[in-house]
Amino acid sequence: MEQVGEVIANYVGHFEKTNIWNGNVGLAAHNRGLIVESYFKDIHKLKKGDEIIYTYGKDKRKYKVTVNIIIKETDWSYLNVTKDNRITLITCVKNKPEYRQCIQAIETK
Repeated sequence: MEQVGEVIANYVGHFEKTNIWNGNVGLAAHNRGLIVESYFKDIHKLKKGDEIIYTYGKDKRKYKVTVNIIIKETDWSYLNVTKDNRITLITCVKNKPEYRQCIQAIETK
């Protein structure tokens, strides 16, 4: 787990059990802090229907938010394999270390 902490201290981290491009792409990042970049600082503002643009290398995909919920830190079900292309963003919840903010969005064509 320490390696994950090192990655998201400087970047958006990828959950290795998820695919990086097809299916369910799982990403994590900080949403606040003075020392680290807060890539997900406004994630709590996302609502159903908002657009997320994901860029990987020279490729780009657009997604529409379908879920914005608070989950237990032990609930990894939102990272399960899917047949459709979706993106799952996970970050911490201020002053609630046992919970995570989870955004899920489905690819739009």
